[in-house]
Amino acid sequence: MKHISLLGATGSIGTQTLDVIRQFPKQFSLEAMSVGRNIDLAIEQIHEFKPSVVSVMSKTEYDKLVHQVPSDTKIVWGNEGLSEVATISKVSIVVNAVIGSVGLAPTLAAIREGKTIAIANKETLVTAGHIVTNEAKRANVPLLPVDSEHSAIFQALQGEQKSEIDKLILTASGGSFRDRSRSDLKDVTVQEALQHPNWSMGAKITIDSATMMNKGLEIIEAHWLFDIPYEKIDVLLHKESIIHSMVEYIDGSVIAQLGTPDMKVPIQYALTYPNRFQNFTNERLRLSEIGQLHFQAMDVERYRCVEFAYEAGRIGGTMPTVLNAANEVAVSYFLQNRLSFLGIESVIEQAMTEHEAIQQPSLEEIVAVDLETRQFIDTLIK
Repeated sequence: MKHISLLGATGSIGTQTLDVIRQFPKQFSLEAMSVGRNIDLAIEQIHEFKPSVVSVMSKTEYDKLVHQVPSDTKIVWGNEGLSEVATISKVSIVVNAVIGSVGLAPTLAAIREGKTIAIANKETLVTAGHIVTNEAKRANVPLLPVDSEHSAIFQALQGEQKSEIDKLILTASGGSFRDRSRSDLKDVTVQEALQHPNWSMGAKITIDSATMMNKGLEIIEAHWLFDIPYEKIDVLLHKESIIHSMVEYIDGSVIAQLGTPDMKVPIQYALTYPNRFQNFTNERLRLSEIGQLHFQAMDVERYRCVEFAYEAGRIGGTMPTVLNAANEVAVSYFLQNRLSFLGIESVIEQAMTEHEAIQQPSLEEIVAVDLETRQFIDTLIK
């Protein structure tokens, strides 16, 4: 039995993680969880899975929840509550499925307590990759990828030598506007941007997929997860999202991981690793029915956020922190109809241009730069 702490239980990855736990009740139990503002769903989850500790965002959510759950369920809140959920003694694996840089502190706390980390929160590695990976190495804690692309690479690397890798190839669907030119994007709406052709995801990640910032963050995340230089990380457009990513080796061999677009598969692999469990619920891949797979080179002039990510990664230090914070705030304004779709790129570029990167930043410096960037974007847009 693996006892799990789930950060972000009411989000897209969180609810799918609970689907996996529900399917294997003898192998997994939910010991602790954190939730966002969807308190009604949180109440249902608590009554079904009976976690011992639940963290909510603020005192407001605490007051809504505390009298509607079993008396032996401890309710905590805020950043301290999030770290408490991540460090419960009985827990062996922490699934980080929250959105945004809020996932950094509880991840570091869990690593220091020796917990295995199943990471779906890109921002943790983007904003503080050098700190997180160093802490994980020091504590001998594995970082198991949950993103479908990084899970694919992780699987393609099993039994292989890192010294024999020629490149990592991340595949990208192209998002909601993959068939539109830049000139067609000037007046796109929030509703249009949220219509992803392949995947069912939360609003923020869906917008990131449309701008291709999602892939940009994954480039930086892959750099830290697999300790690979940026010049050995490529992106390939692949509309069907059947090949989730590939590894090319020095002898010319390319190993790919394929499957239907279903996030429960990489979630399950992270939870069961190094084993695989029989899954009777997910749709099986039938290539004969698909018939063709399509590929296209990445155009960084069309998808400028990919170029921003490569630039931020190569500069290093606090520049990826600026990239991520600016994007989070810009996407929030776009979802409120207060910023245009192409305006997301504009404010990210301006934030990066204005910033002078600090190399090898401390956690305190990262937190300060994150806050300064958010304030800069707020001022810029207002």
